[in-house]
Amino acid sequence: MKKLRVAVIGQGRSGRDIHGAFFKREDNDIIEVAAVVELDAQRRERAKEEYPGCDVMETYQELFGRKDIDLVVNASYSDMHYPITKDLLEHGFNVVVEKPFARNYYECCDLINTAKKNGVMLEIFHQTLLAPYYTKSKEILESGRIGNIKQISVAFNGFARRWDWQTLQVKMGGGVYNTGPHPIGIGLGLLGFDPNTRVEFAKLGLGLTSGDSDDYAKIILTAPGKPVVDIEISSLDAFSSYNIKAQGDRGTYTATTESYKMKYIVDGENPEQPLQIETLKKGEEGLPLYCVEKLITHEEEGKFDGTSFTVAVQKFYQGVYDHLINGKELPLSLEDAAMVIQVIETAHAINPLPKIY
Repeated sequence: MKKLRVAVIGQGRSGRDIHGAFFKREDNDIIEVAAVVELDAQRRERAKEEYPGCDVMETYQELFGRKDIDLVVNASYSDMHYPITKDLLEHGFNVVVEKPFARNYYECCDLINTAKKNGVMLEIFHQTLLAPYYTKSKEILESGRIGNIKQISVAFNGFARRWDWQTLQVKMGGGVYNTGPHPIGIGLGLLGFDPNTRVEFAKLGLGLTSGDSDDYAKIILTAPGKPVVDIEISSLDAFSSYNIKAQGDRGTYTATTESYKMKYIVDGENPEQPLQIETLKKGEEGLPLYCVEKLITHEEEGKFDGTSFTVAVQKFYQGVYDHLINGKELPLSLEDAAMVIQVIETAHAINPLPKIY
């Protein structure tokens, strides 16, 4: 089987610990790392050991002219995603770019058009949309088992501080740009990436971070005839209990990245209570009576097989491989990824934080 020869830009957490972790797996029979681009000399030396036989270089421009590279993975700093990806596309490389796709919707569209113009592949690493907890949740919610869904809540929360480049607006840092593509992508996905989706409310805040970027965000999405989507991205939540929660008119569904559970009623098992307009009274004494009944309910729970960093990454790269080798459709839509950035851009426009650094 032919392997794709890949160049990886960046050996930080994404380039080394997510993409690189898959490339080094024993069951990876579709990709080999041919080159690593890394500014830090110590990381370049480590890459030589971790990817035997690969070339290492300080700048991505050293890739120009090489005909043996099938794909470049751009895992550079967030603010460099757009300019580096555009340069690579214009030089005839197929590119996978880490999230965030770009700073704004214009840049996303420019990259999509640049890829088309140059006849090369562009794909965005939104592997969460291939993760078991998302795909199974989407299947259950679309099945109608909890009825007509009124609200979907997506929370990527924790309780922690950061003090690195990801806390600086000038570097495209902050929770919404960094973590946001995951919950926003999930929220939009559960709305079917409806083009009529709008941001009804956005609030960004800064609590524990050392920089000037957000570490708290609340974003509300709506689309005609669809549930309200409540998205929360917070580093201030010490008691986070779910990643996805849906409230339907027949039950509730909740999931983490590892497991799910739901509680629901079945039509016909709970006869309709006749409406009582008069004051409810209890007994001959006419004591106050409250509407209380014990509903017949059903419960289900289960565990997801695999994570965003195992199964989803494998599905992603298998999809990229099948596209480049077998001409199949890419696993994820560029237009959907651009919609994620549109929401992020709008949230920042509605409630901008002051730039300090």
